[in-house]
Amino acid sequence: MSARHSGPTPHGPADTVHDVVGVGFGPANLALAVAIHEHNTRPPAAQPVRAAFVERQPQFGWHPGMLIEGATMQVSFLKDLVTMRDPGSRFTFLCYLHERGRLPDFINQKSFFPTRVEFHDYLRWCAAAVDDMVTYGETAVAIRPAAATAGRVDHLDVVVSHADGGHRVLRTRNVVVSTGLQPRLPPGVTAGPRVWHNRDLLFRTRELGERRHRRFVVVGAGQSAAETAEYLHRTFADAEVCAVFTRYGYSPADDSPFANRIFDPAAVDDFYAAPEDVKQALLGYHGNTNYSVVDSDLIEQLYRIVYQEKVAGAQRLRILNTTALVSVHEEPDGVRCVLRSLTTGERYRLDSDAVVLATGYQPMDPRELLGPLAEECVTDGRGRLRIGRDHRVSTSDWIRAGLYLQGAGTEHSHGLTASLLSTLAVRSGEICDSLVQRRAEPEAHAQANAGLATAASPG
Repeated sequence: MSARHSGPTPHGPADTVHDVVGVGFGPANLALAVAIHEHNTRPPAAQPVRAAFVERQPQFGWHPGMLIEGATMQVSFLKDLVTMRDPGSRFTFLCYLHERGRLPDFINQKSFFPTRVEFHDYLRWCAAAVDDMVTYGETAVAIRPAAATAGRVDHLDVVVSHADGGHRVLRTRNVVVSTGLQPRLPPGVTAGPRVWHNRDLLFRTRELGERRHRRFVVVGAGQSAAETAEYLHRTFADAEVCAVFTRYGYSPADDSPFANRIFDPAAVDDFYAAPEDVKQALLGYHGNTNYSVVDSDLIEQLYRIVYQEKVAGAQRLRILNTTALVSVHEEPDGVRCVLRSLTTGERYRLDSDAVVLATGYQPMDPRELLGPLAEECVTDGRGRLRIGRDHRVSTSDWIRAGLYLQGAGTEHSHGLTASLLSTLAVRSGEICDSLVQRRAEPEAHAQANAGLATAASPG
């Protein structure tokens, strides 16, 4: 069924027309809310952008289950929500430190990398300042075209559900979808009371009851897997921690200066304009800056632990390399894993109190929210959404309302920074500018038509 033939939403018309509704309120849409706030309050007084954001969580949170004590960011504090767009903004990480009374202390650390706990507090500090734009505890369940005018759709209806089962509709000229990433689990494995994705690490370990086996299994070879293994080894001093991965060892992240230029704002322009084969080559060349790699300091720390335990003759951190997870069976008091050595082919059983799957994330396809409207989105030869440089999804001509996508799902068009913090500041400014410019275009067109009508009238 084509979206242009769909009827009005069954939940009734919306009372207010927004300029933009943001779906999701993680760091990406938070950065956009900050950019809109600054646009609305910048002198001389500009016509404000009327914005509303909806977030399913009950409060702002950014991977709260992985806020491990002492874990640091992998990006500089200067890549906060605003600095690379406007270093004079009051929303910089440095302004946050100054307001918290910690600026001299942070400087004395001589580090560009705050702890994840502190950066999370910075994000919450920013979120509190734009709290009037966001409603928590609400989930966008559908995006539909509003009633068409002269055969064109100028507005979209975002259908939102509440935790109590109620619904409401937000009518808007534009939608920005930023729903983040979804946990990826190995084929045939489902999460349960003792089988978790690492995003729930801190919550689930607090709830863990009896530990009969005194053992944990951590599956994965990336930063989160290494941090999880270190955390469990440090927290449960009576337990063995088995790190399971198919590689021979943890691989270091390439954070060298020239490689890091792939995360510069200018690199997004280069990537976007490049031919498809060059884009694929760049993703392959520089995947080791972000995917399935570990901070070198953490690798060395884990290696020291393994070596020192060998010296002591009591090994609690076991590295099961070149090993594949075959199956996971959860039992009332533990988990039974079957593992397979990739070098010998041998299969063996390993019982544990819990299995943590640090197996990465995958983007959610925004078309799941669009229903029939997805038919009006333009795709490339690989079935991927075509996305403009301003992050707006290309649609058929009759859809004049804007559908923007930021974060997950745009790596094929905008490069490696798509789901990372590195270009949030600049990207949010680009989207805000696009919203303002697109709003001005029909207004200018209407004014021009009015002027022509006046000139043509007899006087």
